[in-house]
Amino acid sequence: MPHNSTLPVLLKQLKLSTMSALWESYLDKAVEQKWDPATYLTALCEEELNQRYTRRISRYFKEAKLPPGKTVSSFDFTQLSDMESGMIEALASDTSWTEHSENLLFFGPSGTGKTHLAVAICNGLIEHSIRVRYYQATALVQELQRARAELQLEKAFSRLDKYRVLILDDIGYVKKSDAETHVLFELIAHRYETGSMIITANHPFSEWDKIFADTMMTVAAIDRLVHHAHIIEIQAESFRRKQALGKKTGK
Repeated sequence: MPHNSTLPVLLKQLKLSTMSALWESYLDKAVEQKWDPATYLTALCEEELNQRYTRRISRYFKEAKLPPGKTVSSFDFTQLSDMESGMIEALASDTSWTEHSENLLFFGPSGTGKTHLAVAICNGLIEHSIRVRYYQATALVQELQRARAELQLEKAFSRLDKYRVLILDDIGYVKKSDAETHVLFELIAHRYETGSMIITANHPFSEWDKIFADTMMTVAAIDRLVHHAHIIEIQAESFRRKQALGKKTGK
């Protein structure tokens, strides 16, 4: 007949750390409140799942490397006449677009909140257990270049595959050189229909020939990105410039 003394060992072997820590206190509560066995077991399972969720989300936030303080609630949507907060909130809470490997493409002048919105969406996605990773586009391209030089590019792509969503911030700052152009294109081709990307860009597609080395590669990259994409264009003055002018004039 099973004995309570073996329970901590069994829970440890099953890697049920929260249940192992709480089973005795919950047993006292069950006796006191006259729970039936199913209620007792359900309560323990709920605590185990809650703690696993908390640890998982904490780990996802840490690995995402998101710039701090950029949430939907902290964004001033009054500065953008053509955009409603509801659209961004929907992208942050409805994960279906990531399940279909769709992309988000933010276009607009520097300082208009593209990065803030992209990061705000990812903050929401992490809360729904979606793994994301933020990169400055230039930094990621340089990282991939090093991987290629070490004949480790496919391994680098595989490491990125664990993230459902990649943010490539400020793609327009990638230099137009053969080495940078090719690894960026290979990343886009690799992620096509297998993982979502959020890209912010100061330049419209018509100016992407400044990024890629030739017209064919430019067209092929754009074609893959827009095939399953939500394109968000921001028309506004730079928030940073407005803030700077406000400080200068004392407003």
